[in-house]
Amino acid sequence: MPGRAFAAFAALVVVACGSSPPATAPPPGPPASGADPIFTASNVWTQAVDGAALHPQSAAMISRLVALGGFGLGRFQVDFSMVVLDAPVGVAQAPFVPLPGYYTPDCDALPSVPLPAGGAIEGQAGYSCDTSANDCHLIVVDRPAARLVEVYQATVDAGGRVHGLCGIAWNLSTSYPPDVRGDQCTSADAAGLPIAPLLFSADELAQGAIDHAIRFILPNARIRARVFVHPASHAGAPSGPDTTVPYGARLRLRANFPVAGLTAGAQVVARALQKYGMILADGGNVALTARDDRFTTHKWSEVGFDSHSLQSITAADFEVVDFGTVIPLTYDCVRNGR
Repeated sequence: MPGRAFAAFAALVVVACGSSPPATAPPPGPPASGADPIFTASNVWTQAVDGAALHPQSAAMISRLVALGGFGLGRFQVDFSMVVLDAPVGVAQAPFVPLPGYYTPDCDALPSVPLPAGGAIEGQAGYSCDTSANDCHLIVVDRPAARLVEVYQATVDAGGRVHGLCGIAWNLSTSYPPDVRGDQCTSADAAGLPIAPLLFSADELAQGAIDHAIRFILPNARIRARVFVHPASHAGAPSGPDTTVPYGARLRLRANFPVAGLTAGAQVVARALQKYGMILADGGNVALTARDDRFTTHKWSEVGFDSHSLQSITAADFEVVDFGTVIPLTYDCVRNGR
């Protein structure tokens, strides 16, 4: 979730919705093996870091994170509530209505949003959202238009209009720079990054490979306060000590972790964490974020993976990839034209 007034939502735990998709749901678009599941261009999240240098203070930061309690809820748990919709050719475009307090210049002036029939918002059975208890992300991959639309605090009214507090249209054919859309600029996620390409799916586990970094979150009190590092361009409400990890930090599962002791599905995720790592993108309690399987070809039960499949992995099993310059957090967004 973006920062500023979003701090009040940072500790919410979103519960996945278990309802079945209606018959009118859009056809799924599983990723091809060896490819970014969302973008056609190369980006930082598809760059392997298994050979990258460690940060000089990696051991100290991990030690401090462990001392603070490690991952939220004290375990490496997975949230399955993020819904990613694929827009078919000719999808209806719903008018977009910015909510009061809309974040500018951080967020885009969207005239409309692609809205596939029978879709859903994060944590909900459909497009209507209870924003008092949910982040309500609407995520639509519009491949015909080569764009990814992500909206925070989205809901659809009776007239078919999409309301939201921050909407972003990502260009799927763009390789974004280190400051993404501009330093100090948020997105539909607090770190200023796109959400969808950092989610892993049951389709990827079925194909046997995740070829990108994974989105992860920590409680705000365990994230370094008042700063961020690239590839983040923003931070929400971190309040942790200077000795822990900052927003945008990329953690890598140690190479000698006994992956063979995990289930087959968990091994796929663990190998991705060793090769591509995970990027700190938000504040909250459930560590990893996966894709809701209502609109994917394969299901989590089919690939033998659930929210507790990675719980033998602890914060102490990670190391911090060198992240370069630490950027003070000001919230003064300057867009870079992306």
